[in-house]
Amino acid sequence: MAKSPKTKDSSGSKSGGGDNFTRWLVAGMVGLVVVVAVAVSLFSNQTNTAATLPSTVKQSDGYGISFNSGIKPVIDIWEDFQCPVCKNFEVVVGEYLNQLIVEKKVNVIFHTLSFIGDESILAANAAACASDEDKFLPFHALLYQTQSARENSGLWSAKSLQDLGAQVGATSDKFNACVKDGTYAQWVANVASDGAKKNVNSTPTVFVNGVEIDRKTQYFDLEAFKAALVTAGLKG
Repeated sequence: MAKSPKTKDSSGSKSGGGDNFTRWLVAGMVGLVVVVAVAVSLFSNQTNTAATLPSTVKQSDGYGISFNSGIKPVIDIWEDFQCPVCKNFEVVVGEYLNQLIVEKKVNVIFHTLSFIGDESILAANAAACASDEDKFLPFHALLYQTQSARENSGLWSAKSLQDLGAQVGATSDKFNACVKDGTYAQWVANVASDGAKKNVNSTPTVFVNGVEIDRKTQYFDLEAFKAALVTAGLKG
Protein backbone atom coordinates (compact mmCIF):
# COMPACT_ATOMS: atom_id res chain seq x y z
CA MET A 1 0.00 0.00 0.00
CA ALA A 2 1.35 3.43 -0.91
CA LYS A 3 2.18 5.69 1.99
CA SER A 4 0.47 9.06 2.33
CA PRO A 5 2.73 12.04 1.58
CA LYS A 6 4.14 13.67 4.68
CA THR A 7 2.99 17.14 5.63
CA LYS A 8 4.39 19.82 7.89
CA ASP A 9 0.92 20.59 9.19
CA SER A 10 0.98 18.46 12.31
CA SER A 11 -2.57 19.35 13.27
CA GLY A 12 -3.81 18.19 9.86
CA SER A 13 -1.84 14.98 10.21
CA LYS A 14 -3.34 14.25 13.60
CA SER A 15 -6.82 14.97 12.35
CA GLY A 16 -6.40 12.55 9.46
CA GLY A 17 -5.10 9.88 11.77
CA GLY A 18 -7.98 10.47 14.13
CA ASP A 19 -10.47 10.15 11.29
CA ASN A 20 -8.86 6.91 10.17
CA PHE A 21 -8.93 5.55 13.69
CA THR A 22 -12.59 6.50 14.03
CA ARG A 23 -13.49 4.79 10.78
CA TRP A 24 -11.69 1.61 11.84
CA LEU A 25 -13.35 1.76 15.26
CA VAL A 26 -16.82 2.15 13.76
CA ALA A 27 -16.17 -0.68 11.29
CA GLY A 28 -14.97 -2.87 14.13
CA MET A 29 -18.03 -2.08 16.23
CA VAL A 30 -20.37 -2.93 13.34
CA GLY A 31 -18.58 -6.24 12.82
CA LEU A 32 -18.79 -6.98 16.53
CA VAL A 33 -22.54 -6.36 16.56
CA VAL A 34 -22.99 -8.80 13.67
CA VAL A 35 -20.88 -11.46 15.36
CA VAL A 36 -22.55 -11.05 18.76
CA ALA A 37 -26.02 -11.34 17.20
CA VAL A 38 -25.12 -14.68 15.67
CA ALA A 39 -23.26 -15.91 18.74
CA VAL A 40 -26.28 -15.25 20.97
CA SER A 41 -28.47 -17.37 18.71
CA LEU A 42 -25.88 -20.15 18.47
CA PHE A 43 -25.67 -20.48 22.22
CA SER A 44 -29.41 -20.11 22.82
CA ASN A 45 -30.37 -22.33 19.84
CA GLN A 46 -33.42 -20.12 19.40
CA THR A 47 -34.91 -18.63 16.25
CA ASN A 48 -35.88 -14.98 15.97
CA THR A 49 -39.04 -14.99 13.85
CA ALA A 50 -38.87 -11.19 13.58
CA ALA A 51 -35.50 -11.30 11.79
CA THR A 52 -35.16 -9.42 8.51
CA LEU A 53 -35.00 -11.99 5.72
CA PRO A 54 -33.43 -11.81 2.26
CA SER A 55 -35.96 -11.67 -0.57
CA THR A 56 -35.25 -15.27 -1.67
CA VAL A 57 -35.68 -16.79 1.79
CA LYS A 58 -38.63 -18.52 3.43
CA GLN A 59 -38.78 -19.82 6.97
CA SER A 60 -40.35 -23.01 5.57
CA ASP A 61 -37.12 -23.62 3.63
CA GLY A 62 -35.09 -23.58 6.84
CA TYR A 63 -34.14 -19.95 6.18
CA GLY A 64 -32.09 -21.06 3.16
CA ILE A 65 -31.63 -19.06 -0.03
CA SER A 66 -33.86 -20.92 -2.46
CA PHE A 67 -33.86 -21.22 -6.24
CA ASN A 68 -36.83 -22.72 -8.14
CA SER A 69 -39.07 -23.37 -5.16
CA GLY A 70 -41.65 -26.06 -5.84
CA ILE A 71 -39.50 -28.09 -8.25
CA LYS A 72 -38.10 -31.55 -7.47
CA PRO A 73 -35.61 -32.86 -6.73
CA VAL A 74 -34.88 -30.57 -3.80
CA ILE A 75 -31.19 -30.15 -2.93
CA ASP A 76 -30.33 -28.66 0.47
CA ILE A 77 -26.71 -27.57 0.78
CA TRP A 78 -25.38 -26.67 4.23
CA GLU A 79 -22.07 -24.88 3.87
CA ASP A 80 -19.64 -22.46 5.48
CA PHE A 81 -17.80 -20.11 3.13
CA GLN A 82 -14.57 -20.59 5.11
CA CYS A 83 -14.79 -24.38 4.95
CA PRO A 84 -12.06 -25.78 2.65
CA VAL A 85 -14.02 -28.99 2.07
CA CYS A 86 -17.01 -26.89 1.00
CA LYS A 87 -14.71 -25.24 -1.51
CA ASN A 88 -13.79 -28.69 -2.84
CA PHE A 89 -17.49 -29.51 -3.19
CA GLU A 90 -18.06 -26.24 -5.05
CA VAL A 91 -15.18 -27.00 -7.42
CA VAL A 92 -16.65 -30.42 -8.23
CA VAL A 93 -20.37 -29.66 -8.56
CA GLY A 94 -20.77 -25.87 -8.54
CA GLU A 95 -20.88 -25.25 -12.29
CA TYR A 96 -23.19 -28.22 -12.85
CA LEU A 97 -25.57 -27.10 -10.11
CA ASN A 98 -25.68 -23.57 -11.46
CA GLN A 99 -26.61 -24.97 -14.87
CA LEU A 100 -29.46 -26.99 -13.36
CA ILE A 101 -30.68 -23.91 -11.51
CA VAL A 102 -30.69 -21.79 -14.66
CA GLU A 103 -32.51 -24.56 -16.55
CA LYS A 104 -35.04 -24.79 -13.67
CA LYS A 105 -34.53 -28.52 -13.26
CA VAL A 106 -33.92 -28.56 -9.50
CA ASN A 107 -34.80 -26.63 -6.37
CA VAL A 108 -31.51 -25.77 -4.66
CA ILE A 109 -31.58 -24.30 -1.16
CA PHE A 110 -28.32 -22.85 0.15
CA HIS A 111 -27.98 -22.77 3.95
CA THR A 112 -25.01 -20.54 4.77
CA LEU A 113 -23.65 -21.56 8.16
CA SER A 114 -21.13 -19.79 10.36
CA PHE A 115 -19.38 -22.55 12.32
CA ILE A 116 -15.88 -21.32 11.63
CA GLY A 117 -16.03 -17.80 12.96
CA ASP A 118 -16.43 -14.10 12.39
CA GLU A 119 -15.57 -14.04 8.70
CA SER A 120 -18.07 -16.83 8.01
CA ILE A 121 -20.74 -14.60 9.51
CA LEU A 122 -19.67 -11.58 7.47
CA ALA A 123 -19.55 -13.65 4.26
CA ALA A 124 -22.96 -15.24 4.88
CA ASN A 125 -24.51 -11.82 5.47
CA ALA A 126 -22.87 -10.45 2.31
CA ALA A 127 -24.13 -13.42 0.29
CA ALA A 128 -27.66 -12.64 1.43
CA CYS A 129 -27.15 -9.02 0.41
CA ALA A 130 -26.00 -10.24 -3.02
CA SER A 131 -29.09 -12.42 -3.23
CA ASP A 132 -31.26 -9.32 -3.01
CA GLU A 133 -29.38 -7.99 -6.06
CA ASP A 134 -29.93 -11.27 -7.98
CA LYS A 135 -26.18 -11.89 -7.74
CA PHE A 136 -26.05 -14.74 -5.25
CA LEU A 137 -24.72 -17.43 -7.58
CA PRO A 138 -21.75 -15.49 -8.98
CA PHE A 139 -21.01 -14.04 -5.53
CA HIS A 140 -21.21 -17.53 -4.00
CA ALA A 141 -18.69 -18.81 -6.56
CA LEU A 142 -16.38 -15.83 -6.03
CA LEU A 143 -16.31 -16.32 -2.26
CA TYR A 144 -14.94 -19.83 -2.73
CA GLN A 145 -12.51 -18.67 -5.40
CA THR A 146 -11.09 -16.09 -2.98
CA GLN A 147 -11.26 -18.23 0.17
CA SER A 148 -8.22 -17.73 2.40
CA ALA A 149 -5.94 -20.67 3.13
CA ARG A 150 -6.25 -19.72 6.80
CA GLU A 151 -9.53 -19.32 8.66
CA ASN A 152 -10.42 -15.87 10.00
CA SER A 153 -7.27 -14.45 8.45
CA GLY A 154 -8.69 -10.97 8.03
CA LEU A 155 -9.17 -11.42 4.28
CA TRP A 156 -12.91 -10.82 4.43
CA SER A 157 -14.17 -7.57 5.88
CA ALA A 158 -17.15 -5.40 5.03
CA LYS A 159 -14.98 -3.43 2.61
CA SER A 160 -13.43 -6.44 0.89
CA LEU A 161 -16.84 -8.11 0.58
CA GLN A 162 -18.24 -4.94 -0.97
CA ASP A 163 -15.36 -5.07 -3.44
CA LEU A 164 -16.17 -8.69 -4.28
CA GLY A 165 -19.77 -7.66 -4.82
CA ALA A 166 -18.65 -5.03 -7.30
CA GLN A 167 -16.84 -7.74 -9.27
CA VAL A 168 -20.15 -9.52 -9.91
CA GLY A 169 -22.19 -6.38 -10.51
CA ALA A 170 -23.57 -5.76 -7.01
CA THR A 171 -22.73 -2.08 -6.73
CA SER A 172 -25.89 -0.45 -5.40
CA ASP A 173 -25.95 1.70 -2.29
CA LYS A 174 -28.43 -0.80 -0.86
CA PHE A 175 -25.97 -3.68 -1.28
CA ASN A 176 -23.06 -1.76 0.21
CA ALA A 177 -25.14 -0.64 3.19
CA CYS A 178 -26.44 -4.18 3.69
CA VAL A 179 -22.89 -5.54 3.87
CA LYS A 180 -21.60 -2.72 6.06
CA ASP A 181 -24.52 -2.75 8.51
CA GLY A 182 -24.90 -6.52 8.82
CA THR A 183 -28.54 -6.26 7.77
CA TYR A 184 -29.04 -10.02 7.81
CA ALA A 185 -27.03 -10.86 10.91
CA GLN A 186 -30.05 -12.26 12.71
CA TRP A 187 -30.99 -14.26 9.62
CA VAL A 188 -27.47 -15.79 9.69
CA ALA A 189 -28.15 -16.70 13.31
CA ASN A 190 -31.47 -18.28 12.35
CA VAL A 191 -29.76 -20.46 9.73
CA ALA A 192 -27.31 -21.60 12.40
CA SER A 193 -30.13 -22.38 14.83
CA ASP A 194 -32.07 -24.29 12.19
CA GLY A 195 -28.97 -26.30 11.33
CA ALA A 196 -28.50 -27.19 14.99
CA LYS A 197 -32.12 -28.33 15.23
CA LYS A 198 -31.58 -30.56 12.20
CA ASN A 199 -28.34 -31.95 13.71
CA VAL A 200 -26.22 -30.57 10.89
CA ASN A 201 -22.82 -30.61 12.58
CA SER A 202 -20.39 -30.57 9.67
CA THR A 203 -19.99 -28.83 6.35
CA PRO A 204 -20.71 -29.45 3.64
CA THR A 205 -23.83 -31.49 4.32
CA VAL A 206 -26.05 -32.22 1.32
CA PHE A 207 -29.59 -33.58 1.31
CA VAL A 208 -31.54 -34.59 -1.79
CA ASN A 209 -35.30 -34.78 -1.18
CA GLY A 210 -34.59 -34.77 2.54
CA VAL A 211 -32.09 -37.65 2.53
CA GLU A 212 -28.35 -37.08 2.91
CA ILE A 213 -26.40 -38.38 -0.06
CA ASP A 214 -23.38 -40.56 0.57
CA ARG A 215 -20.57 -38.39 1.87
CA LYS A 216 -17.84 -40.81 0.84
CA THR A 217 -18.94 -41.52 -2.72
CA GLN A 218 -21.31 -38.80 -3.96
CA TYR A 219 -20.00 -35.46 -2.66
CA PHE A 220 -16.79 -35.20 -4.65
CA ASP A 221 -17.46 -37.37 -7.69
CA LEU A 222 -19.50 -35.44 -10.24
CA GLU A 223 -20.84 -38.51 -12.05
CA ALA A 224 -21.90 -40.10 -8.76
CA PHE A 225 -23.54 -36.82 -7.73
CA LYS A 226 -25.43 -36.69 -11.04
CA ALA A 227 -26.56 -40.28 -10.54
CA ALA A 228 -27.91 -39.42 -7.10
CA LEU A 229 -30.01 -36.65 -8.63
CA VAL A 230 -31.34 -38.94 -11.37
CA THR A 231 -32.33 -41.48 -8.71
CA ALA A 232 -34.12 -38.64 -6.91
CA GLY A 233 -36.15 -37.80 -9.99
CA LEU A 234 -34.02 -35.43 -12.07
CA LYS A 235 -35.28 -35.41 -15.63
CA GLY A 236 -32.69 -35.23 -18.42
